Amino acid sequence: MCQQHSGESEPSVSGAPISNNDAGTPLEPFPWEVGVFDAHCHPTDTMASISSIPDMKVRVLTVMSTRSQDQDLVSDVASRYGVKDSNTTMSALSSAEGRLVPCFGWHPWFAYQIYDDLSSNPTYDGTSSGKISHYDKILAPSPSSKDASFSEGLPEPRPLSEFLQETRSRLEKHPLALIGEVGLDKAFRLPQSWTSTNEVQRDEGLTPGGREGRLLSPHRVLMSHQAAILQAQLRLAGEMGRAVSVHGVQAHGVLYETIAKLWKGHEKAVLSRRDQKRVAEGAEDFSTSSEDELGHGAQINSNKRELRKVDLARGPKPYPPRICMHSFSGPAEVVKQYLHPSVPAKVFFSFSVVINWGTGGGDKAEEAIRAVPDDRILVESDLHTAGERMDQYLEEICRRICKIKKWGLREGVEQLGRNWRELIFGD
Repeated sequence: MCQQHSGESEPSVSGAPISNNDAGTPLEPFPWEVGVFDAHCHPTDTMASISSIPDMKVRVLTVMSTRSQDQDLVSDVASRYGVKDSNTTMSALSSAEGRLVPCFGWHPWFAYQIYDDLSSNPTYDGTSSGKISHYDKILAPSPSSKDASFSEGLPEPRPLSEFLQETRSRLEKHPLALIGEVGLDKAFRLPQSWTSTNEVQRDEGLTPGGREGRLLSPHRVLMSHQAAILQAQLRLAGEMGRAVSVHGVQAHGVLYETIAKLWKGHEKAVLSRRDQKRVAEGAEDFSTSSEDELGHGAQINSNKRELRKVDLARGPKPYPPRICMHSFSGPAEVVKQYLHPSVPAKVFFSFSVVINWGTGGGDKAEEAIRAVPDDRILVESDLHTAGERMDQYLEEICRRICKIKKWGLREGVEQLGRNWRELIFGD
């Protein structure tokens, strides 16, 4: 999540192109012409920066929405600069066309603003007392136990069903759009209410709705409420066959469990070692089979294809087909969970300088990067402003990952581009 919401400063950068390594040795020229793809960013948080997108070196930005104030902004910017098809991401860089993929979602930091009207026990009844009751039920500690006026300064909760319908409409308008940014966050605390001093100090250049330097309250959104909002959006992604961009902070275990509940009963069959050996032996036999046997083998392959067609014909799944774990901060063991052969979704892991190195977690990030297969890793800026600085962060994270993975720079950037296309467009 971008820094204007967290209230934290970004890691210091010079603003100039990277030209030397730590030892002062000139670096290999960066292969921008290959195509660099930002898997997660928030440029609509600073709308004045949008006009710089045509002049950026990055090929495509994957632009998140997070709350009520930025959903339409992302849609409008995508109408001007959006990718129309996969071919445009392979062609020569254009100044304006095909420069971003929009994403529509409700971030866990704003989950308190939604009530689940689809549940048997909605937390809000539309009354002023019901508003206080809603926030007491989904925030801990309950605001009424600390400061009864806190809830009065919060917005009227909106129904989950309404947001889902709006999101469906935006996804229909933008056929390549993802759902994001969504997720779970145990660390987040709501900011204090706006004061007259805060109002005077507001940055008019920032899209409203963020923290903007306000002090934090003691109140956190209950994980059960966050999970309900997350699962509803993941189901919509499954229904519409869209990928998702997922935020997870200090909640890696519960996040995995929350997502995995949706694919329960849809897991892939995992062959035992004995069965794997039999398949391998069958393959060896097949390579020396007669024409009749070859015909039988071809029939098996045909049957498999038909089974895949039947599987697709059964309709949408209750889980997204592809998932990006954005600025992944979990341990390598969690990477292995998502990559288990039984997991039916294709899970990618994205990394950023701002989050993975800016908060002092570089060693942990490097361990996770080594654990991620070459075809499941992505790069992102997670910045709230487009332009030269975003390009610089992307170059830096590409160089870091190529070094950690022991890839040649051009080879690595090409691989990262293929991975991004797989996330967005699928097979």
